[in-house]
Amino acid sequence: MLVNVECLITHIRWIFVLLFGFPRYLEATSKCYNSNGAAEADWAIVYKAPARNMGKALIASVVGWQDTPDLTVSPGNVVAKPLEHVIAANDANKFIAYNNIPPDIPKVKTKSNSKGVLMMNPQGADEAAWIVHTVPGFPKALRGYVFPPAEIQKGHLFICLTIKESEIDAIAMALRIATPLIYHNDIPDSEINSRPNLKKLVNGESRLTPPLTVTRQISTAAAAGLKVAIYSKGEKSKYEIYRKVLVKKLKTGIKVWTTRDKILKSDCRILNRNIKLVTSPITIGDHASSLESDVSHWLISDPGNKFCAVDKPYHKSQTKEPAMAVCIDDATIFGHFNLIGQNMLVNADCFIMHLRWIFILCFSFPRYSVATSKCYDLNGGALADW
Repeated sequence: MLVNVECLITHIRWIFVLLFGFPRYLEATSKCYNSNGAAEADWAIVYKAPARNMGKALIASVVGWQDTPDLTVSPGNVVAKPLEHVIAANDANKFIAYNNIPPDIPKVKTKSNSKGVLMMNPQGADEAAWIVHTVPGFPKALRGYVFPPAEIQKGHLFICLTIKESEIDAIAMALRIATPLIYHNDIPDSEINSRPNLKKLVNGESRLTPPLTVTRQISTAAAAGLKVAIYSKGEKSKYEIYRKVLVKKLKTGIKVWTTRDKILKSDCRILNRNIKLVTSPITIGDHASSLESDVSHWLISDPGNKFCAVDKPYHKSQTKEPAMAVCIDDATIFGHFNLIGQNMLVNADCFIMHLRWIFILCFSFPRYSVATSKCYDLNGGALADW
């Protein structure tokens, strides 16, 4: 059969298209991925606005919010790709998955609200990742990728951190205090037994014993990776995590996006340690969200460069419950969420407190006269003849 030059060129073109024209998805590992799941990433933060299948993503080394593909299908997106060997078995990825509403397990009682996946490669490579998210009943361990249909109507937050395996035990210590409900664990015993906090976490040990709060510092795997602080409190601490833990640890005021009850309000009792509540609506890039349909809980320091995802809303009830916050110190991430959180509610108590401080600063201290070549009274507030 005679093949002319034009046919040969056409065949070569099709080979080129098939090899290079479509995304080349990597073999999934215990790592985070970029917006379309085509390349590994040191970290990723995804915000899915209510009633949307797509989301907005901040990705390491990429500028600005990126549009994601459909997050409800697998594998070609920033959420599904890191979970590829969570939803299906693979010897190079073992994990624990925790969720206060575990998939297909009805009527489970827990005071925790934590949701996430901690995974690692038990083979030779030093590969691990920690995913923190807000979706109940997700992901289904080893049973395929199913994004709960009811959750599409809600706003959700996903954080993926690529880490070294040496960080796993610090994360496990913070999780121990937060007492998450673990619904899957297939990490080999050899890996668990070499990490004392991970062993206690999966065995449910020391749930209610001191310390009642804990702080752990980790970083992502890249040489210039993110610096991350994890703050946890136990249910016996009786601490309100926003005021008693986060404001104290961050040493700044905070701006908070979360649902709130009728008890806890904006709090301006301590100068430079204010709690300001972000109000609806907000916009993530060009995606809108509101408190009525957004179940994420996050805050930013005021001032500063810190962004925190918190697993409990700003409700009084969480003083008697475990809670955890993951705080990232990064000016770029902070800048994006600071732009989102521009609308703030300042209640009457805060307004009165501000007036009090103005009064104190203006009238409560001695008003010294401008110095001249004269004598003054005892406190220097008035002229004297001698």
